[in-house]
Amino acid sequence: MTQPIDALNRDSIVPFLASIFERRGDEEYLGEPVTMAEHMLQGAALAEAKGESEIIIVAALLHDIGHFTSEFGTFSMEDTHDRHHEEAGAKVLERFFPKLVVDCVREHVAAKRYICATDPAYFNDLSEASIHSLKLQGGPMSAAEIAAFEQNPHFADIVKVRRYDDQGKIAGMKTPSFPYYAPMVQRVVDSYLA
Repeated sequence: MTQPIDALNRDSIVPFLASIFERRGDEEYLGEPVTMAEHMLQGAALAEAKGESEIIIVAALLHDIGHFTSEFGTFSMEDTHDRHHEEAGAKVLERFFPKLVVDCVREHVAAKRYICATDPAYFNDLSEASIHSLKLQGGPMSAAEIAAFEQNPHFADIVKVRRYDDQGKIAGMKTPSFPYYAPMVQRVVDSYLA
């Protein structure tokens, strides 16, 4: 059930995201011991457990929505400059969500590269699948890339969401389902589009 991105609005985006979680959430998550939905829901649950703001919880929840851009009808991966899921997800969300959420989605892969370059212990905590994808994504950042990344005004929150992303790979972890988060997601949308 695809929906053209242009047909979605403030009132329909959250129910549509909920339908993606329901219909496609059981898909494999890149060799990890969790499904796509479990991964994203775990990120949100971990952020909520740490007392994060709603906007950070929502960013953690939606950080990998770019894996489902085929759901958005007229939106095409060719519309992104690099065809990667992080850019595709940001493109889908930018009409409805504040820049902080969009930046956390767009930069969550870069954040892994950043942390690998600035925190030597971090690499040891990555899963095998995450280490493999790191190699494909360019490896740890160079000094110039680090300096550029730190210029983003949301850089600290992007790194925070990335850490929830990395932690959200626990087989069997119980979390709330998307409907629990839906009112929170709607409040973030409403605050941006008010």
